[in-house]
Amino acid sequence: MCSMIRVQDSNPLYKSHEGALHSAPSSSPIPLRLFHNPFTIKFIMFGLGPALLVSLLAFQNALALPGTSRAHIEKRDLDSWITTQSPYSLTKLLCNIGADGCAASGAASGAVVASPSKSSPDYWYTWSRDSALVFKYLVDRLGNSYDASLQTKIQNYIISQANLQGVTNPSGSLDTGAGLGEPKFNVDLTAFTGAWGRPQRDGPALRAEVLIGYGNWLVDNGYSATAVSSIWPVLVNDLAYVVQYWNQGGFDLWEEVNGNSFFTTASQHRALVEGIAFAARIGKTCNNCATVAPQILCYQQYYWTSNGNYIISNINVNNGRTGKDANSILTSIHSFDPAGGCDAATFQPCSDRALANHKSVTDSFRSVYSINSGIAQGVAVSVGRYSEDTYYNGNPWYLATFAAAEQLYDALYQWNAVGAIAITDVSLAFFKDLYSSAATGTYQKGSTQYTAIVAAVKTYADGYMTKAQAYTPSSGALAEQYDRSSGSPLSAADLTWSYAAFLSASDRRAGIVPASWGSINGNTVPSGTCGNSAYTGSYSKASVSFPANQTPGTAAPTSTATGTATGTTSAPASTSTSCVVPATVAVTFNEVVTTVVGQTVKIVGSISQLGSWNTANAIALSASGYTSSNHLWSIALNLPSGTTFEYKFINVASNGAVTWESDPNRQYTVPATCDTTATVASSWNHGHDHSHGDDGAHDHSDDITPAIQHSLYQHIDFDAITTLNEAVAGSGAAVVKKTWAERLEDVPEVESDADEQLLMHIPFTGQIKLHSILIRTSLSPSAPRTLKLFINRTDIDFDVATQLPPTQTLHLSQTSEIQDIPIKRALFGKVQSLTMFFEDNFGEGDEE
Repeated sequence: MCSMIRVQDSNPLYKSHEGALHSAPSSSPIPLRLFHNPFTIKFIMFGLGPALLVSLLAFQNALALPGTSRAHIEKRDLDSWITTQSPYSLTKLLCNIGADGCAASGAASGAVVASPSKSSPDYWYTWSRDSALVFKYLVDRLGNSYDASLQTKIQNYIISQANLQGVTNPSGSLDTGAGLGEPKFNVDLTAFTGAWGRPQRDGPALRAEVLIGYGNWLVDNGYSATAVSSIWPVLVNDLAYVVQYWNQGGFDLWEEVNGNSFFTTASQHRALVEGIAFAARIGKTCNNCATVAPQILCYQQYYWTSNGNYIISNINVNNGRTGKDANSILTSIHSFDPAGGCDAATFQPCSDRALANHKSVTDSFRSVYSINSGIAQGVAVSVGRYSEDTYYNGNPWYLATFAAAEQLYDALYQWNAVGAIAITDVSLAFFKDLYSSAATGTYQKGSTQYTAIVAAVKTYADGYMTKAQAYTPSSGALAEQYDRSSGSPLSAADLTWSYAAFLSASDRRAGIVPASWGSINGNTVPSGTCGNSAYTGSYSKASVSFPANQTPGTAAPTSTATGTATGTTSAPASTSTSCVVPATVAVTFNEVVTTVVGQTVKIVGSISQLGSWNTANAIALSASGYTSSNHLWSIALNLPSGTTFEYKFINVASNGAVTWESDPNRQYTVPATCDTTATVASSWNHGHDHSHGDDGAHDHSDDITPAIQHSLYQHIDFDAITTLNEAVAGSGAAVVKKTWAERLEDVPEVESDADEQLLMHIPFTGQIKLHSILIRTSLSPSAPRTLKLFINRTDIDFDVATQLPPTQTLHLSQTSEIQDIPIKRALFGKVQSLTMFFEDNFGEGDEE
């Protein structure tokens, strides 16, 4: 049983000590049995004076951890699942890329196969949109952690797209640009001439974003000439297409609705905003982009309806749908700008519009899928494309469910960057589902409300990941859909987009974000009537190749190119210009450390962004890049420029046990230069006092610095601790007195005596506030069921505890899953003592 009570004030969190509660062999009635490993009770309390943490360890006996095998649904801790699913997903994604992908035999080099499925359904094609979204993820990944083989695949993709642009198809040819709107091709990059929903106008815009992403990487690493010669000739065609065709209709991303799609419009706006900046960076001009981009943004506002507070995903259509569609959530995550704030005009993930829409769209699936039946409001559900969907009978999609999680992770990142959460009338319903006390207003980071909302949204986001996890086969294979009633995978197997969606959501959960796309430079909506200008473009087929060995290097100064280059050998002349030192730098920490399933690597340090040495606030790294040959954990954090700090990595086991890497502390100074990104690569510091063997033994003596360990004893009145129904007198107080180093020891212990009840009274020397409790129980009949909490009472015995109304009653579940049970905070604001009455267990007095 693991239980964590949290209280908070303005003071930092400190740790003190932990003890263990144990029982004798069972008798009738079954006693409350609290034994060693693997479950713990933890009480975390912040005092009004120096902060206080009291940790009481209570372990459940004869309890096996859940296995990893299953008949249909595999129940695993989310962190552990992500750790194992990430390398598998990356491998399967790369398998679907030609020409050497393990499932892409016959596909051209750089071509992304939507799925290896060649019948029922036949997805053995390459789609411009899917391909761009997959490579957008891979380019972001390259920016966070360099991989030469990944770079080669990106370059092959760009070469393939340069060739594809010149392929005449049913949508048209390159001469007029119309052919760029063709949605799909055969995997050998020849034209698909069958009937289809064409044109689809999101492809060129999305491909432009990929090209710009890699182009910026080249410039950042000193290869501006290659950006000019091998990126720009392909990119300029796609930008011209957007400028010319943005105001014309086409089919949506589901290839069903011919009209105007929110996803397409937003992609077109972003492409032009990025295109303007990138062109200037390499000395080029994005013709007419600055004129058209604001008009597209203006037009984008028409998708929003205040009558219901949601995005109508397709307009200028009459298809009988509500318009509530995962199209809009996907738009939000692909419009995500880490530096964009909560801008509503670009529908940033944390904006009031995007959050209100998230609620409207996800709620629309609560009643249509049997597997969502009975799930309460504010709890995650499986998400499909739209509620009226009939394709394969209309089911949840893995990528849509992952997207619902990713938007919330994006919002969490943006709130942290902004330093506040703003609740408006538009977003209030979203917040009230998760935090009943929510009200309109702005809540600053560090406030009680901010902390509670962040915790609630994180739990909600994790719920969507857990939903997809529950219906993922034990093999890890991600299809397109899963059955609305049984949860069985359906439709195309090994959908490449599904794997990319999982990896992207997992990265955002770990705080790994892409570079800003400059949304703040293009988020002003023109006043008055929206313009409708379009300009005929000039198109030409690009011939692209890439020089060898363009590995990460020292970034060149910000420059303005003054020459024109074609091919791959001519570099532009450059003139250095000054820059403004950014307020924050996206620092990527790449830590190589060998872990096993259930372990999570985190970073903690001396600054608030790294938890101020509080392991409870440590930041989890992502294992999305972890492979059998490269044990990489990564995270990107926005840190203040010029800040010097100390930090360490910790390994957190599934039972919460923390292992620190050895001394000394690491030290880093965030660059205060023109650069907006930086990378720190390192490996785990091993010492003689840390074991990483299969037995799981670790030395935890340095989990918290000694000064913190011992400074908290003065805040517990140890002599006044009482425990009723303890088999050995004083054993309750003894477990509280255990030192930090002794916290995992089997002795001293406390056990219930006459029956299953146990009553413990813990007084404090100062006043504290209680916030919440995290409970992890077991499937054992001796797991506690009812825990009653009383505050500021010194007269409680079993009779009183049975008859007196408690401050709050917690009903624990007989499950090994962690439950987040809220404390009624208004009742726990002035706590001087806490009495815990473990009233019964799930044995109900029966013999074992």
